[in-house]
Amino acid sequence: MTKVNSLKLLDAVMSAPGFPKSSGMHIVHAEPGRVTIALPRKPELLQFAGHFHGGVITALADQAAGAATTTALPEGKIGVTVEIKINFLSPADGDELIARAEVLQAGGTIGVAKVEIFTKDAKSERRCAFGTATMRAVDLPKPMT
Repeated sequence: MTKVNSLKLLDAVMSAPGFPKSSGMHIVHAEPGRVTIALPRKPELLQFAGHFHGGVITALADQAAGAATTTALPEGKIGVTVEIKINFLSPADGDELIARAEVLQAGGTIGVAKVEIFTKDAKSERRCAFGTATMRAVDLPKPMT
């Protein structure tokens, strides 16, 4: 997939109605096989102690891994999750989350990506989670093409 086409596709996915858009996720950087997505802190994304909820962290990792995998697939294909594994390393208590995903392997039907999630504030950035995701290449839905 060309860089221009993959960026247009990622923009379409991120701006479509659904959780990525309503949560505030946005692409910071994208190139073939690598994507960075940010998510600003909002009260509805936090758990009882004021940290980003684990499900939100996992959703961000999933979105980043799928986006990175999609950039490595042939045109007309998109990566959807088959399996995701997250290790939480520390509380995510910053002003925003940053997910950096990189494709480790992309084939005709399956891709594998690693994702690091960082909690970021004005002073620092700290890794708070790490994961891997297996993605299946499927045909793009008709409205996306």
